[in-house]
Amino acid sequence: MEQIDWEDFQKVDIRVGTIVGAEDFPKAKRPAYILKVDFGKELGVKKSSAQITNLYSKESLLGKQVLAVVNFPPKQIGPIMSECLVTGLHGPDGSVVLSAVDMELPNGTRLA
Repeated sequence: MEQIDWEDFQKVDIRVGTIVGAEDFPKAKRPAYILKVDFGKELGVKKSSAQITNLYSKESLLGKQVLAVVNFPPKQIGPIMSECLVTGLHGPDGSVVLSAVDMELPNGTRLA
């Protein structure tokens, strides 16, 4: 595994955000939601596509705080422009489990 130094890690801007919207993404290649994540006053609300439909309902996502990379360039995914990368881990069956905090934090808090 390639090692990185602290400066490399600091380039990745990972922030806490609250999911404030989740809708079906029927034009996605694989089942997905379009998420709207609130990162606070500095960054605002950003959109992301997430292939998490097998573990999460749209309703269960609302209000959930997640960790997302907010400094990738926007990426066109079908008809939407993804503005952040909501992070997760693959479970044994390949399902994505969202990365989340275990205590509520202000939206926009940066991973240190």
